This record gives sequence, C-alpha cells and structure tokens, in this order.
Amino acid sequence: MALDGRAPVRHGTDLWHESGGAGGPTLLLLHGLGGTGGVWSPVLGHVRAGWPGRWVVCDLPGHGDSGWPPVASFGRYAADVADLVRDSGDVVAVGHSLGGVVALLLGTGWFGVPVSRVVGIGIKVSWTEQDLALTRRRALKPVEYFATEEQALDRLCKVAGLPLGTPAGSDLVARGIVREAEGFRLGMDPAANPIPRAAQPRWLISDVVAANRAAIRLARGAEDPIVTLEELRALDAGALDIPCAGHSPHVERPEAVYRLIAEG
Repeated sequence: MALDGRAPVRHGTDLWHESGGAGGPTLLLLHGLGGTGGVWSPVLGHVRAGWPGRWVVCDLPGHGDSGWPPVASFGRYAADVADLVRDSGDVVAVGHSLGGVVALLLGTGWFGVPVSRVVGIGIKVSWTEQDLALTRRRALKPVEYFATEEQALDRLCKVAGLPLGTPAGSDLVARGIVREAEGFRLGMDPAANPIPRAAQPRWLISDVVAANRAAIRLARGAEDPIVTLEELRALDAGALDIPCAGHSPHVERPEAVYRLIAEG
C-alpha cells in the first residue's frame, strides 16, 4: 500500500478484459463508476446467444482488476479502452453512466477506433456546484477498509447502482471487492471518477455528441434519478426511457437493453 492510502499505481494500458465471438461488428461494453465489467453479465447471456460478431467487456481504469492511472480523465479512459478494439473493422460502443461518456468519446474518432454506433445509458449531463464539490471530496479520500465483506458489498452496491442484497458470489460484483491485511475494500481507486471542471457541463457532452462520427442512441431507466429524458433529448431527439428500470437497466432489464443494442 502506498503512503497516501492508494494502491500502487500501474501505468500504461493495463486493463482487465474478456472477449468472445468472432467476426464483426465488435461489441464493446463499458461499465459505470464503481462497477466492473461484471455488471454486464445479465446482458452477456443475450450477447453470447445472439450477437453476430466479437464482443469485449473490460474493467475501466481504476476499477476491478485494471490498473490505477496516475490521472483520471475521460480522455485517458478512452485512450486506454481504444487499445482493446483498435484493430476491429467496426465497433458498436455501449456504455453505462461514466462508461457512456467514454463510449461517446470513442465515437468521435479521436482515438483511432472505427465506431459506427454508440449506445449511452444513464449518462449524467447536468452537474451542480454541490455535485462537483461532493465528487471532489470523495476523490480525495484515502482507501476505506471494512471489517466484513458484507459491509464492503453494501457500499459497492450503493456506489455502483446495483440491487442491495446482491450476493458476494454474484457475477455482478466480480472483482469489485478486494481483501487485504487491513480488511475489505472496494476494487476501485477513490480518485477514479473524472470530475467535470464546471457546473452544468452540458456543453461538454453536447460538443462530444456534435463531433461524433457514429450514430448515437441515448437512453435511461424510466425511474433514473440521475438524468431526465428531457436532458437526454436535448442531445439525442430519439432518446428513450426503458420502462421499469432505475439507473442500471442493464441489470434490471437486460433483455430490453440487449434489444436496444441489437436493433440500433
């Protein structure tokens, strides 16, 4: 453990990932803040059965079994993820929340990835000064240890937007908790959240959307408290609600999310 309470930094592209299938298009699945690639396990059942090409799922930098970058930024995340699919002929990038922003950045072509379509789910586009202050405070905290795995799991579910009571052995929380001599901790760098530099940074997201070469579809769970449908439709007129879901429809309604991915 480093003196500042963070795990040793591993530089460069050091991402945990798994893949399957063959051919194209390549489906890239990117999780949200605090989670790991395991949150896509309900959707992967549909992907394995029906996706016509290759698929890739990863732990974003600072999460799960991936390295902790020296600086957390949306661009750094996109650059690292791009290396996983750079040789693909066609990529469909799907991201939830934080992962949705990374998917949109890849869709610009700035990172050398041929993305034809982006699906962004539950992306927060409006930030207040209070939101930013809270995020900065969290990013500066040292690693927190818990006496029991159950306590760490409860915190993980809250941070990653997973159902409370998710069992420790579930694929949803794979690589999400680490046991060390000090106790149990989340498998996440506290500084892993890229922080917008100003409140209400919708201009940033809108600029990325405007720069996209890819076709974009934005969506949210109909009960998501993080973003409204009106906010998403200001960026994508065809943005839609996924019924009977909150911030994590890929966990709550995986069949509906797969249809959204597969049907375009």
